[in-house]
Order: sequence, then structure tokens, then C-alpha cells
Amino acid sequence: MIPDRATVCAILVTFNRLAQLRQTLAHLLAEPLDRIVVVDNASTDGTDAYLRGLNDPRLDHLRLERNHGGAGGFEAGMRHAVTRYDPDWMLLQDDDAWPAPGMLVRFHAADKTGCAAIATAVRTADGQICDMNRPLFNPFRSLRVFLRTALGGGRKAFHLADTDYTNQTPIEVDGGSFVGLFVSRQAVELAGYPDGRLFLYADDALFCLHLRKAGGRIVFIPDLHYTHDCSSFDADGALTPDWKLYFYHRNLLILYRAAAGRLFWPALLVILPKWLWRLWAGGGNRPRRARLMLWGLRHGLRGDTRWSLMDLHAEIARRNL
Repeated sequence: MIPDRATVCAILVTFNRLAQLRQTLAHLLAEPLDRIVVVDNASTDGTDAYLRGLNDPRLDHLRLERNHGGAGGFEAGMRHAVTRYDPDWMLLQDDDAWPAPGMLVRFHAADKTGCAAIATAVRTADGQICDMNRPLFNPFRSLRVFLRTALGGGRKAFHLADTDYTNQTPIEVDGGSFVGLFVSRQAVELAGYPDGRLFLYADDALFCLHLRKAGGRIVFIPDLHYTHDCSSFDADGALTPDWKLYFYHRNLLILYRAAAGRLFWPALLVILPKWLWRLWAGGGNRPRRARLMLWGLRHGLRGDTRWSLMDLHAEIARRNL
């Protein structure tokens, strides 16, 4: 196949992780990307000065006035890229992830006919499949996947299996994470932009869900390799510090309702006890964490995304939590 000449603009969102950003940009600048938009969520660790000191003409530094989280960063970066550069594809990623050498060449050579978005095979720095970035199937779209999940399959039941990474056959999926996800201009026309009000968690899944509902195809191509340096995460996982509990539960409820439709309430009867058990078993300032979770549940059930991180911190301070 003759490689295409489509333009690709990488969108990278960062906040106070200069060491990771340096490493990631070294990899990105080595690839034949047409543009690289770095969305700086008002970092205070020298990121601004570092980016201003770089001299690659492909690099565009978009500094936001405050921290809008990953969701707000991706929305701002995508809107900026479309307005200023009008790329054919946007490559979305965090500040601790990068494409394998030569991946952009393979992307251009791949058959992308009918694809609105393309998910890549994301692995950790030691070569293991990165579980948090496995593409997924909507269990409410397929009876087979739904039954497999409901009968105890858990997360594995609706995500790609290890064997899907080793064959060379592209697989149509329902969603992929904003780590190594190629998003076409067609996808933006069909689904709009990610909802920046979510701040963090579920913005990628909701965007993909809207894209699929609008008729867009998302395809996983196992030959496109990405690295995600998960060693940059806290030992306690993604919910450290604990204020993230609010956004996690709020946004997942919004996602589950959008995905499940009329099956949302039966599904909630399964999900909620697991969340409550996790809260009880988590230890450490249980009343504060319970309050954060309850705020998230209340707003998530209402579909209310008005609270920003500043609003959340203001409410925490007001209640002396």
C-alpha cells in the first residue's frame, strides 16, 4: 500500500511532571509528526520555561490559565489544533507516553479506510500490556459480552485479550484510552470534542461512546506500538490524592448511564456494593473519603458536571474535611 500523506498533530497534556515531559518530547520530536501541541495545565515546576526554550518549529506550547485536568486539556488542545492547523488526524496522549520508533511510518502505511479513530497497542516500559489502556467493547452493545461480564468475567470480559495484541488482524472496538489514540477530523465532526468539564476520568470513554453512537468506527491496530511509563503513578493507584474519588465516581456514573441506557439501574445494583466495599476496605480517613464519594454519586446521578477542582477544594475547606 502506498503510504498516505495525511497530516498528524500530537496533543500532549501535562501538569507538573517536567521529568516525564522531557523524556516524552524527546521521543515525539524524533517522529515525523507535523505538529505537536503541548497543553500545559498551568504547571509550576518549570515546564513553561522549558517549553519556551525549545526550538523545534513543529512544537506549539498552549499554556492554560489554570489546571483543567486531562479532560479540559484534551478539549482545549484539540480545539486549538483544529482551529490553527486543521490536521487530518490528532494523536492524543499523556506526558508519560510515546510512540515506538517508526510507529508514525506504520500508521501512514496502514489501511485506515472507514476508520474514525484508531487505538494502538499500549505497553508498559518493561514490555507488558498496559491494562489501563486496553481497548474495550461496550458490554451493553453485545449480548455475548454482557453475559460474559455479568457472569463474573469482570473487567477482562469487555477488554481486549492478550492474544489480540499478538496477531496482526485489526479489531473493531468500542473505545480506547487517550494514550496513543488517533482521532480523525471525521470523528470530531461526528462526536465533537471531549467534555472538558469532566476534569479527569472517563472523558476518553465517553468521547468514544458518543463517536460509536454517531456511526464512527474505532479500530485497534496491534502493529502500532505505544509505551506508557506507568512507573510515574503513585503506589496507591490513580485515586491518590483522595479528592480524585469525587471525579472518579461522578464521571463513571455519567459514563455507565450513557452506555447502559435502560439497564443503568440494574447495573448500578451490582456496581454500588463494590464501590462501598472498596471505600470501607481502603482505610485512612474514611469519613472524608465517604463524603467525597457521596458528592460524586449525587452529582453523577444528576449528570451535574458543574464542580471544577477549585469548587471541590472550596467545599472541602468549607466543611473542614
